[in-house]
Amino acid sequence: MSTARPTHFARNGDVHIAYQTHGSGPLDLVVAPGFFSHLELQWEMDPQYRAWIRRLASFARVIVFDGRCSGLSDRDVGASTLDERVQDLCAVLDAVNCDRCTVLGIATGDALAMQFAQRYPSRCSALVLCSAYASTAASDPAGIDHGLAGLQTCAASWGSGSSADLLAPSQSGKPAARQRMARLERHALSPRALRVMLEEAQRVNVQSLARALQLPVLVLHRTRDAVVPAEFGRWLGFTIAQARYIESLSADHLPWSGETADEELDEIQQFLTGSKPDLDANRFLATVFFCDIVNSTDQLARLGDRAWGDTLGRRYEVLRAALKEYKGQEMDTAGDSLFATFSLPARAVRCAVAVREAVRPLGMELRFGIHTGECQRQGDTVVGIAVHTTARIMNLARPGEVLVSRTLTDLVAGSGLQFRDTGIHVLKSVPGEWRLFCVADASNAEPTPVPVMDAQLASASL
Repeated sequence: MSTARPTHFARNGDVHIAYQTHGSGPLDLVVAPGFFSHLELQWEMDPQYRAWIRRLASFARVIVFDGRCSGLSDRDVGASTLDERVQDLCAVLDAVNCDRCTVLGIATGDALAMQFAQRYPSRCSALVLCSAYASTAASDPAGIDHGLAGLQTCAASWGSGSSADLLAPSQSGKPAARQRMARLERHALSPRALRVMLEEAQRVNVQSLARALQLPVLVLHRTRDAVVPAEFGRWLGFTIAQARYIESLSADHLPWSGETADEELDEIQQFLTGSKPDLDANRFLATVFFCDIVNSTDQLARLGDRAWGDTLGRRYEVLRAALKEYKGQEMDTAGDSLFATFSLPARAVRCAVAVREAVRPLGMELRFGIHTGECQRQGDTVVGIAVHTTARIMNLARPGEVLVSRTLTDLVAGSGLQFRDTGIHVLKSVPGEWRLFCVADASNAEPTPVPVMDAQLASASL
């Protein structure tokens, strides 16, 4: 489920700072945001952000907040100093009764993290610096200024999602991801506030802060980061006395986006707890179910925001009623997509068919992808290659199709379900070739017979 945690406000004088807490682990981890953020929208819209926070919350109490001038915190407070932002952080810590913590700084949040560690050493046990930025003559200021120039250029088209090209290039080509970024831009920061924040960032110099740090620091950077060159992360790793530097092959600036995010989370967990997660302990076999609306952008343009919102709400009512009937568990929603799991594969298929027929009177065409494989629990959701595989299968489905893997058809042999062979397919970013099947309607001729691979297993899947 994507239910957000409640948002609260801490006060630093007359300034209100919005914050949330996630998890209840034995240590406190504070996330200091970068250029802009919006606690509630990021949680609501971005499944990668939710998965990242949930993973951190699996071993720590995670405290997240919007910096002043951004998101849900007070916006009309003018330019600020680094010391004022440190006091904002202290106000949040006091509000959640946190005496000692690790600070995870993202981008410009690195300066805040380092200043806090120097000013309040008794309250800071360690730092994690992700895609860290600050001006310093010892690094590559020309390269960093180039990255900032890119963000300054985005200010001219702010609200269109153009910052995705720099912050999350692996996602920028996906219309839904770009729409999410556009909405986040509009709600998190005004174009003028972005320019002010970038100007403030250019005035911050962390050379003396970095050299003075005397606590454990994990520095994470991406080789092809388009906003902050890797040279700066390397400089921090070389300069900070107790730093451990890890560089990963990715172009995404945001730590929750990109193919190396899970590996970096492993490193953060090991750095803070002394051990990486036992992956096998949380692994289980599940049938993964994805559903989305075909041509949703066209339908939104045709119906308008209000009517589309009503239609989307009705679709979710139908889906959730079917999930309850067929004993599926909703895992996540993002825009017009829904992700669920089932313990029995035949129920997942029957649920998809029931939903498809129930929404047709709404003038809506859905497509479905279903696959059975090993998953891993991560907080209150599941992740793993089976999840990615199912999403890719759904992307190949045509309007009204329930497309499934060969693995699933083998498991439901003997159930009475019939399938039509659609041939061999290549799934983007998933190894190998995949034979996929479409659930056969009564009108489909020549359904493919599915041999019983294991009679006991087949009967158990019903």
